[in-house]
Amino acid sequence: MSFHIASDEEIKRGSTTDIYFQRTVEIIRERDWDRRVAVEVSASSFPPGWEWAILGGVEEAGYLFQDMEVDVMAMPEGSFFYPMEPVLRVEGMYSDFCEMETPLLGLLCQSSGIATAAARCKVAASFKPLYSFGIRRMHPAISPMIDRAAYIGGSDGFSGLSGGKLIDMEPVGTIPHALIILVGDRKEAWRAFDEIIKDEVPRIMLVDTFSDEVVESLSAARELGERLFAVRLDTPSSRRGDMRRIIQEVRWKLDIEGFSKVKIFVSGGLNEESLRSLSDIADAFGVGTSISSARTVDFAMDIVEIDGQETSKRGKLSGVKNVFECPRCFSREMTLDSGPITCACGEEMVNLLEPLVVAGKTVELPRPAEIRERVVAGLRKRKLEL
Repeated sequence: MSFHIASDEEIKRGSTTDIYFQRTVEIIRERDWDRRVAVEVSASSFPPGWEWAILGGVEEAGYLFQDMEVDVMAMPEGSFFYPMEPVLRVEGMYSDFCEMETPLLGLLCQSSGIATAAARCKVAASFKPLYSFGIRRMHPAISPMIDRAAYIGGSDGFSGLSGGKLIDMEPVGTIPHALIILVGDRKEAWRAFDEIIKDEVPRIMLVDTFSDEVVESLSAARELGERLFAVRLDTPSSRRGDMRRIIQEVRWKLDIEGFSKVKIFVSGGLNEESLRSLSDIADAFGVGTSISSARTVDFAMDIVEIDGQETSKRGKLSGVKNVFECPRCFSREMTLDSGPITCACGEEMVNLLEPLVVAGKTVELPRPAEIRERVVAGLRKRKLEL
């Protein structure tokens, strides 16, 4: 027996592709029909309610095409993009890379969906600290990708060990309800956490296991005193009631008892709507399924040029295109021209498509922290609507 996953080698040699691409290669080579092509990856539309998206999966796309006889241009990972814009372009002999279409789209579609969901949640939370807790809802083999995509999209951290190893970052988390139930005494469990876990880990205590959130919050504050950083409310949805009122009551009681420095961390079934409704009264959030099982961005890959001649299928735009953005006002323009282009505001626009793979060699890419910083700064500057 084994886990139902493909290895790196299987993905890179095309073993995870759709069968029709394998048959296409067989026919092309039998008939000597191979041609040099340019293909573009774009999304015709987004999930309902999305007017913009954040590009993810670019680093993995570079790894996919590494050592292949192709040239790849792509928007930098973490770029904002819109429908119909090419986010990635591959040029080479079609039979050399056509079997990579399926894995390429999978890498970009899912990672971009997760990164965009994290960005939208960050905006909904009014840019307060937000953490990705959703890997338990997805296949464990992709947990590092989920945590990384959520992080570059704007989450401040994540719970997964493998995600932490991937991007060299300490995961976050406290203790589960299970430990408190196992011990049978919440105070004993809190004390054990405080005494055993290294000091660098913030003392955030789970406060809704056996009794009322207010009662347990005050109990935790009295037990740990100045060492308590925050209380975490993770009330099951079956008895949640009005979470806003619960948080307000916890905050009021903590304040009048002299624990105004203790922050309130909320988790459990949060989404964009609930984040917006709680962002003014809670201090931080843990978001699970709303990020990890985000709707994918439905990218497609299409031939737009053959041997230098513009062409495309019906409904697609032919020709090798570039996407320019103004760094001042964020106006965008898609064109066949390679630039330079001056914005109506007078600023020179920037071509967003940059080299990713040149003659089979992947260019040096930014670290996830740099990508995330750029995304969050972009979210603040653009003042995007949800």
